[in-house]
Amino acid sequence: MTIAGVLLAAGSGSRFQGPTHKLLAPLGERTVVDHALAAVLEAGLDEVVVVTGATPVPTPPGVTVLHNPDWNDGQATSLQMAIRYASKRGHEAVVVGLGDQPGIPAEAWRRVAAADARIAVATYDGRRRNPVRLASDVWPALPVTGDEGARVLMRSHPELIREVACPGHPADIDTVEDLHRWSS
Repeated sequence: MTIAGVLLAAGSGSRFQGPTHKLLAPLGERTVVDHALAAVLEAGLDEVVVVTGATPVPTPPGVTVLHNPDWNDGQATSLQMAIRYASKRGHEAVVVGLGDQPGIPAEAWRRVAAADARIAVATYDGRRRNPVRLASDVWPALPVTGDEGARVLMRSHPELIREVACPGHPADIDTVEDLHRWSS
């Protein structure tokens, strides 16, 4: 079985009122998205895919970059782009995370990827967050429009879900204030 790690990094980051896009904002020695990308790369999945949109995201060699021209139509369009790509490549599952969550470590990606479930979702202190593993047999049920991805499917099919306790901090960087909290 092959599994692709998918990092969604297409949104505009409109709530972030800083001098750059939130994904490219410095956080320590790296940018916000570099932290997230480093974790998925370190997880050792079979392929790493980054879906971009509003702003280009620098990636190292070996990472597949998919540009979503419809990014403004919602997160579902980015997820669908990644799913179509994974299907063409013959992957049997994807593990999906967000580029603005720098506190999710490689271990969370690995645990979720290893879960034997049609849908596996990371939990942090009992709360569901990213990343989420989606087996190929659930891909046709994912939404094609809107600003939600797997959450729609998870609400309608709770029987498919396995929660996976994970280390890390799943907070998003959405505002300059969020970035300052992470930087201190």
